[in-house]
Amino acid sequence: MNTAVRHDFRSDTVTRPGPAMRAAMAAAEVGDDVFGDDPTVRRLEARMADMLGKEASLFVPSGTQSNLIALMAHCERGDEYIVGQTAHCYRWEAGGAAVLGSIQPQPLTNQPDGTLLLADIEATIKPDDPHFARTRLLALENTIGGKVLPLSYVDAATAMARRHGLACHLDGARVFNAAVALGVSVDTLARPFDTVSVCLSKGLGAPVGSVFAGSAPIIAKGRRLRKMLGGGLRQSGILAAAGLYALEHNVERLADDHANARALAQGLSALPGLSVSKPDTNIVFVNVAAKYASAFAEHLAGQGIGVTSAYGATQQRWVTHLDVGKAAVATALAAASEFFAAGATGTPAR
Repeated sequence: MNTAVRHDFRSDTVTRPGPAMRAAMAAAEVGDDVFGDDPTVRRLEARMADMLGKEASLFVPSGTQSNLIALMAHCERGDEYIVGQTAHCYRWEAGGAAVLGSIQPQPLTNQPDGTLLLADIEATIKPDDPHFARTRLLALENTIGGKVLPLSYVDAATAMARRHGLACHLDGARVFNAAVALGVSVDTLARPFDTVSVCLSKGLGAPVGSVFAGSAPIIAKGRRLRKMLGGGLRQSGILAAAGLYALEHNVERLADDHANARALAQGLSALPGLSVSKPDTNIVFVNVAAKYASAFAEHLAGQGIGVTSAYGATQQRWVTHLDVGKAAVATALAAASEFFAAGATGTPAR
């Protein structure tokens, strides 16, 4: 982290392992995971599979690799997957499915709530005709942009996909956030999908790693793909131990992040020139009036407040996590208020 950033709201990926997690990592029993000999990795994989209600799972270095393994496990060269325009596995993963898997994405417009229109999905599914790529997979994301997909929508979308012979993959990088927000067990959200990808290194607070879960045959295929993609690790129990600690200690506390995001959104929405989304979970989007945008971004940076900005700083993303608690939210709101109290110049009022 940049030492000038005292309160880092850029992403929940910036979380750092605390002393107890580090102690668990230091004490981890390890072996060579490529040979299947690491007992801590095996425990993590069994635990995650059980939590998600799946037959097996696979520890991988990153969420990007987990999603790519899923796409390549479900689709062959020349096949197609249906996905949202704003989905991580389409927009933010460097085109890996096309570049490395020769898989064609069929992106659809996400609605404001993060869903894809069922009619759009159905209209996009190709007939069995040699002129077309073969539609094989529907990929959804939950949460998406911090929004939680409604249970009824997921059930309807996956049921429709199955009627057309499609498999279903869930990018559940933040699926534990969704489960906590809805007050349901995480296996309820995973149940409609053939495969699920879960990040350990976001709100759960582990330093590295994701888990890919599904049936035993597809995880066996995923293990081969992990090796092909350079994700085979050796004594990775040190990393898996952090994931186990996160699952045991950092799931229920996600509710604190959600509460802090609501408090942050409420405070920012009271300021002129800011239009703030109401968060479902731990992500707050803020639209900043163009006349304030650059100066406001500079002011926050000068106060040690880290946020993610885009489009000339007119759009900001603030993410709450275990390293930014109530005190950090209060400090950030005070800094934002100071900016507007100074006439939106960043110079404190006298």
